[in-house]
Amino acid sequence: MRQRIRTALRWLLTLAYGYAGWRHLATPEPFLAITPPWVPRPELVVAVTGIAEIAGAIGLTIPAMRKAAGWGLAFYALCVWPANLHHALANVAIGGATLGWWYHGPRLAAQPLIIWWALWASGAVEWPFRHGTDR
Repeated sequence: MRQRIRTALRWLLTLAYGYAGWRHLATPEPFLAITPPWVPRPELVVAVTGIAEIAGAIGLTIPAMRKAAGWGLAFYALCVWPANLHHALANVAIGGATLGWWYHGPRLAAQPLIIWWALWASGAVEWPFRHGTDR
């Protein structure tokens, strides 16, 4: 049962990161808007993050690459946390609309879960689950 859940969550993560990567490349404007002002060459950074998301999504589908993709996506999620924080604290408008703390609070709090999700779904970590008789 655990393996089925892991597989389903891995495919969901694959689709989410694949779509997000495509969006970073196809419509970079919203991502540029939330990029903190201290980030150099924001257009390049947004494009590279899109490529990283797509590469990670593809890596999750290749068994030999799966754990590396999980670690890469976990690191990626950690690296983009400042953009999410900037989006919240600066109340950046996307398409003329701002999102309140009803969105930003859970989004920021979910970042560690997203990091864990990439690691667990890829098989890079087992925590908090255990192998063998220690279940």
